[in-house]
Amino acid sequence: MTKLEDIKQNWLNKFKKPFVIAGPCSAETEQQTIDTAIKINQDYVDVYRAGIWKPRTRPNNFEGIGKKGLEWLKYIKQNTNMLTATEVANKRHVKEALKYDIDILWIGARSTVNPFTVQEIAEALEDTKKIILIKNPTHVDLEIWIGSLERLINKNIKNIGVIHRGFSTLETKLEYRNQPKWNIALEFKKQFPNIPIICDPSHITGDKTKILEVSKKALEFGYHGLMIETHINPKEAWSDANQQITPKELNDIIKNLINYKNKKIYNNKYTSHINMLRTIIDEIDQNLVININARMQISRNIGILKQKYHQSIKQPNREIEVYQNIKKYGSSLNISEEFIQKIFQIIQQESIKIQKNNS
Repeated sequence: MTKLEDIKQNWLNKFKKPFVIAGPCSAETEQQTIDTAIKINQDYVDVYRAGIWKPRTRPNNFEGIGKKGLEWLKYIKQNTNMLTATEVANKRHVKEALKYDIDILWIGARSTVNPFTVQEIAEALEDTKKIILIKNPTHVDLEIWIGSLERLINKNIKNIGVIHRGFSTLETKLEYRNQPKWNIALEFKKQFPNIPIICDPSHITGDKTKILEVSKKALEFGYHGLMIETHINPKEAWSDANQQITPKELNDIIKNLINYKNKKIYNNKYTSHINMLRTIIDEIDQNLVININARMQISRNIGILKQKYHQSIKQPNREIEVYQNIKKYGSSLNISEEFIQKIFQIIQQESIKIQKNNS
């Protein structure tokens, strides 16, 4: 049986560096789809993408134009130098996409989480020479991401890669729409350096103004390419308007990235490695602050509850219980008891202060 770590991915060699896939979140109308393609600078972009079938979180939203959008992609392929790409989520999608000779198919984050769905798609694609990319699952699960690739190679699908689009969260106060969790993607890259990894800054950020900064990080971390959503008129987009940029903005971003890539600092191994680690620390720190804020909000509610039932703010037995719990957790992770107790003393003091202010 072929192992994931043993297969070579020579398909990437024929593309520019960085490898760029760009196009609208959704093919909406024939004019919008074709006009966007015409405006893209083909000196920078290798592959034109457009969503044909759109998995939406809730019904009654725009769920894609359907099969007729494949005709528009076929026209673009025949009249530009770009290849075409779209998302598939079942065997019917695969059949239609192959009929219109779509070059690259990707499996979306919602599909990756379901082994049955991935297996169905893999069986429909058996022996294909097309390039198949798999987005990370919506939740953090490196094993299911790897397993999805293994299902492909078990069906003799050899031209493969992954797309890092970030991980979903219920938290609304994060910097980005989806948490990058860079450490997860970089762990994948470490285990399988032979598998191309592409960053999707549009879905990570959910904000077109942050696409450049995330793209820079990805290229500095050794990613092989980018998938960026581009629309002729983003303000009028039928889906994900906030994260789409105009073709001109796309061209400016890629120029900036090429200049950045050519700087010596980009190629300095020490600088690249330490920046990678600092980025991971920054993401962890942000989560620490968010969790502390959530804890303090609960403290406010406790303060209100204590006032209502005429209870004392300071409850020594509860404080002892908290310290015992965190010492146990800290010990299991080899964290110094003295260190973790200092941290929670500060947290407890702030919690008491907040409860007093709300009583």
